[in-house]
Amino acid sequence: MESKTRYRRIVVKIGSNVLAAPSGTLDAEQVAMIVSQISAILRQGIEVIVVSSGAVASGRGELAAHTHFHKLDSIAARQLFSAVGQVKLMDTYYHLFNNQGIICGQVLTTKESLSTRSHYLNQQRCMETMLAGKVVPIVNENDTISVTELMFTDNDELSGMIAAMMNADALFILSNVDGIYSGDPASPQSRLIPEITENTRIEDYISDGKSQFGRGGMLTKTRIARQVAGEGIEVVILNGRKTDLLEKLVLNPDSDTICTRFPASLRPVSGVKKWLAHSEDFAKGILRINEGAFEALTSPKATSLLPVGVTAVEGHFEKDDIVRIVSPAGQVVGLGRVAVSSEKAAKIIGKKGGKPLVHYDYMHLG
Repeated sequence: MESKTRYRRIVVKIGSNVLAAPSGTLDAEQVAMIVSQISAILRQGIEVIVVSSGAVASGRGELAAHTHFHKLDSIAARQLFSAVGQVKLMDTYYHLFNNQGIICGQVLTTKESLSTRSHYLNQQRCMETMLAGKVVPIVNENDTISVTELMFTDNDELSGMIAAMMNADALFILSNVDGIYSGDPASPQSRLIPEITENTRIEDYISDGKSQFGRGGMLTKTRIARQVAGEGIEVVILNGRKTDLLEKLVLNPDSDTICTRFPASLRPVSGVKKWLAHSEDFAKGILRINEGAFEALTSPKATSLLPVGVTAVEGHFEKDDIVRIVSPAGQVVGLGRVAVSSEKAAKIIGKKGGKPLVHYDYMHLG
């Protein structure tokens, strides 16, 4: 296929419902079809990072005949299926890519491991090294050690963070439907929405139900897609079970192929701000601000947060931890990497002068 692509680097997120057979086990033929498309994309000189679900489905298939595993609670079952299934899933990817003359490697992560800037940068460097060596990173959450409170909502959230971390040009989310619809996709009255901008109101149409085999749904996909698009990364939601659709969309992105696109914002966003945008769950404390600071931060020419604009400090945090910035009305205005500890911040709030508590360069607003 002749390439007319505008992409240098992409992230491909493959959902559980794309990889799982109706029985809930891994569909090896489906994996092979996707690997074939990714291989064709790689041969056009485009770097690809894969965020893949499917470990639990793989493990479920391997252990289905062992009835004593059916008595486990949901968390224990997920950990067990993941531990067994991650091996099978990676073995499947390894051999399929190897048959195409391509090497892939595994990257397991947890939400907690991305909570500090140093850990975040370590993972970024690891995948940059893999890409430089022509190795395809296959990323997944490490479900064997993740616990519910510290898990990603699903791999949509993880893929959004990886796309931002790796400065990708686009994120392709493979689902089992054609994209975002104006209602239930099964209803004849529903229509596919081909493009969603930051001003498109679609929440009234989208179900917040979970997918059959995954943890997330279309509401999660839409929320993540909008956030990532706002960071300057195009997002495309497409049907991953349709043959060659991914390849067509990547190599000919301006075609009329059925999907839903979230155009990338043209506003430049720094790497630090991208990290902060995905870090709300890592916040260690709160800085409550007054009306003057609120107006300054929400104006077109937003500035750093000075001590004089802070009315209260909540929680315990150290220098460089992430904190929430909260308005007088109690709304989260943004996130920031704080310049001092909570003890020092409490001593200087409300005072004029001094260095910013959160510098604008280390702040994500919105």
